[in-house]
Amino acid sequence: MKVTIGDVAKKAGVSKSTVSRVLNQNYDYITEETREKVLKAVEELDYRPNALAKGLKQMKTNMLGVVLANLQNPFWSKVMEGIEDICQSCGYSLLIANSRDKMEKEIENMKSFMVRQVDGIIVNPTQEENPFFRVLIERKFPVLFMNRRVKNVSANMVLMNNIKGASLAVEHLLSLGKRKIALFLYPPQGVSPRMERMEGFKKAMSMHRQKVQQSWIRIVRDKEDCRREIRDLFQNSRPDAIFSTNSVLTLQIFEVLNELECKVPRDIAVLGYDETEWAKHLDPPLTTIQQPAYEMGRVAAERLIQMIRGERAAEPSTILLEPTLIVRKSCGEVTSPV
Repeated sequence: MKVTIGDVAKKAGVSKSTVSRVLNQNYDYITEETREKVLKAVEELDYRPNALAKGLKQMKTNMLGVVLANLQNPFWSKVMEGIEDICQSCGYSLLIANSRDKMEKEIENMKSFMVRQVDGIIVNPTQEENPFFRVLIERKFPVLFMNRRVKNVSANMVLMNNIKGASLAVEHLLSLGKRKIALFLYPPQGVSPRMERMEGFKKAMSMHRQKVQQSWIRIVRDKEDCRREIRDLFQNSRPDAIFSTNSVLTLQIFEVLNELECKVPRDIAVLGYDETEWAKHLDPPLTTIQQPAYEMGRVAAERLIQMIRGERAAEPSTILLEPTLIVRKSCGEVTSPV
């Protein structure tokens, strides 16, 4: 049965006119508590005003929504700087939501933004496939995906060249005489950057005629996994380098190595992924792959605003941004820290 504005009013305990004013962003004489009650009722009942159901809007709100898979990684602070700078210069305000790596939360966040009538949404997806992505695109709702690929939909994306990033890491380690290189990553299934970095690692090793030991590819979920996997590696065929594919994971690796009294780079080299404010302050300073995070945010916001304003071609496309290597001291380099 179709949900009506009367159903929403009844659940929220307000009048139909109050619901209408909230949905049209007319908050005069409406308290924050009342507004939240109405929006919560709209979400719980999955109410869709006719204009939204058709993928149309009666008015522009000059608001954009950003849905991030997980805010834990400091990489996102730079991405958000890029998004915010473009929004400020173009007269847009921002709503930000964290999906906490849960698809259900991601869908809830996107629906919530649509209820609030944002003009468009930038999504860092939790997984490659989410049925609600197709709903947005079929409604011709302005949506852009960044950092992680999405499958089975034709959409605009702004991504990193993760295969090249992993290749830069491997080639640097090989140039320093490292041959036994272990790869550490979070569970890759359905998360394209992780899969691509593993693919880039394998390709670079093979291209340089180095054997890829499957036992040196370690998938971890948290610090306890990390501790267990490093101990296991050291008890068997000990590597001479670790390539970590995530900045948070790199910190966990450093902590575990310190617990084991294993000195970097004397006992083992460590090369990270993502340049952060703290990378140069580690002991030793971290050699890492830098991603153009600010640029990703800037480009994503520019493209979405162009879509909203009808300034982009109808055919979706993908922009691929290039990573670079920052050389410091964690792999045994003889150079001045950057």
